[in-house]
Amino acid sequence: MSGDERPVEIRPEQAGDERAVAALLAAAFDRPVVPELVASLRRSDWWVEGLSLTAVVDGDVVGYLLFTSALVDAPDRLVDVLVLSPLGVSPGHQGRGIGSALVRAGLALLATRPEPVVFLEGSPDYYPRFGFQPAVPLGFVRPSPRIPEAAFMACLLPAYEPSLRGALVYPDAFWRHDCVGLRP
Repeated sequence: MSGDERPVEIRPEQAGDERAVAALLAAAFDRPVVPELVASLRRSDWWVEGLSLTAVVDGDVVGYLLFTSALVDAPDRLVDVLVLSPLGVSPGHQGRGIGSALVRAGLALLATRPEPVVFLEGSPDYYPRFGFQPAVPLGFVRPSPRIPEAAFMACLLPAYEPSLRGALVYPDAFWRHDCVGLRP
């Protein structure tokens, strides 16, 4: 850490963080709909208490990571899984390892949970360092053809069984806010 960087605290999102999280996500993404997506997920049955994390520097929320419930439509049953989305860091704090710290802390939280897999749409250059790998070769189907195959990734959790296959089914909020795949 250089002399001008302050310590980062990674902690669960707390009551009262919502406004700061929304402002951070609005600044971090070109799509103003991302804060709306998180607000919708927060009000939904897909929200999982304790699986939204913030990065805090000097009392300010500068990073955010959210895991929500989703489903894999496996041949014999529906399987509860998780989706990592969004991950955002305020523009003034990017490039300092805050996003990496959030992902590592989040995945550590998931190690004792019953879900077998966490999915995301993201950079195939960034996420493999955390254990994410292409999901299609593992037998998973993208929820939309607009998701580039290389960007559809999965991180296998301790509860994973190699026989698990099927299509990822996103929570409806992702569809309502058009936050699935790429749009021109």
